[in-house]
Amino acid sequence: MNFKKTILLLLILIGIREGNAQQLKTDISYGKKWTAAQANTWYAQQQWIVGANFLPSTAINQLEMWQTDTFDPKTIEKELGWASKIGMNTMRVYLHSLAWKEDPEGFKKRMDEYLKIADKQRIKTIFVFFDDCWNKEGKPGKQPTPKAGIHNSGWVQDPGQPMSSDPKFFPELEKYVKDVLVRFGKDKRILLWDLYNEPGNSDKGNESLPLLKHIFSWARAVNPEQPISSGIWKWDLEELNAFQIENSDVITYHDYEEPAWHLRVIQMLKTHGRPLICTEYMARTRNSRFSNILPMLKKENVAAINWGLVAGKSNTIYVWDTPIPTGKQPIEWFHDIFKADGTPYRQDEVDLIKDLTSIE
Repeated sequence: MNFKKTILLLLILIGIREGNAQQLKTDISYGKKWTAAQANTWYAQQQWIVGANFLPSTAINQLEMWQTDTFDPKTIEKELGWASKIGMNTMRVYLHSLAWKEDPEGFKKRMDEYLKIADKQRIKTIFVFFDDCWNKEGKPGKQPTPKAGIHNSGWVQDPGQPMSSDPKFFPELEKYVKDVLVRFGKDKRILLWDLYNEPGNSDKGNESLPLLKHIFSWARAVNPEQPISSGIWKWDLEELNAFQIENSDVITYHDYEEPAWHLRVIQMLKTHGRPLICTEYMARTRNSRFSNILPMLKKENVAAINWGLVAGKSNTIYVWDTPIPTGKQPIEWFHDIFKADGTPYRQDEVDLIKDLTSIE
């Protein structure tokens, strides 16, 4: 983050421009955002939230995780067990509307099965609905094989392009969101609903704002017992950031920077007086590591959800934009904690996580 980005963040925090906050408030039809006091009371009732973004190593993307033929409870149970043994208590898990569309009732049954497995391991879940990252269009059925050495070669956006910016698709997306929230909106195994991951990514910018506004409205209409949020991730997306902060019950954010810059973000976001949940961090080659970020997040009472648990078909041991076409392992892993057999990539990292979560 440079000086310009810092100034942009400050502008976001004070409301971008006069009159903006009032306009943002009127964009939500149901007006049931939690007060800061409610959010802080909820947060105080949680143990320190620490965990990872989870995709089983046998899945290349969200569809392969959730479709009937490739849903893999045995691997999910095994890998969540590894997470639990090092003290992790929360997983952030992406859903996909196409898996629901193909089989709504089966999709919800698989969600419930996942939650039973996670609960058995004393792990709560943050579910993510929409996502603007990586490949533009997902297709149901057999998913592609990973491309050697390419980070997230098969990950797909949800709802993808052009659906994310075309209002004619919104009624069907509304049915999906409300169906899931009605079914699980009082489920104690779910910690938080993350409504939209990185809106505006893939060069969409403000094209994602209408869908972002709609999903908040749909969620407010159902009024789940769990908090709702959408994480800020890029400081120059002013309108999106302002809307996300103004309408989230708790503030979620992504930061893959080194400690000094990450701490500055925390200090500025704290001015809102709401709990902070970092839903993505830890990119070793960018100097965002467990060793220098996780202790800081605990000290600042910020929830810590790193990217990646087990190295697998997602190829997230490779850097975002630095493919290794031979498929040879990078000198240093970018994300992930465990190898596919459960061996830690770095024992010192696992020992640190255990120590900070008080696991012997």
